[in-house]
Amino acid sequence: MSVTRHLTIFGKVQGVFFRESMRTEATRLGVTGWVRNCSDGTVEAMVQGTSEAVAAIIAWAQRGTKQAQVIKVEVTEGNGEHYSRFDKLPSV
Repeated sequence: MSVTRHLTIFGKVQGVFFRESMRTEATRLGVTGWVRNCSDGTVEAMVQGTSEAVAAIIAWAQRGTKQAQVIKVEVTEGNGEHYSRFDKLPSV
């Protein structure tokens, strides 16, 4: 059973290789979806996969990269679209 969650990651999460590192980790975990920078300084992601894999990528997002300083991660229900891979999207 696949679950989908929307993440908003707050803190020093832009300019620290967060998106590329999240893409790499998501691919390793078998998580699909996307990640992008937002104009307010947050990073937004839609993650989809098994409940275990989604929990693992959320746990990763709460730590981030060595250079990141994650303050908090807001997790909400994601949309039901089916994602075939994990993409790094342009900033919004």
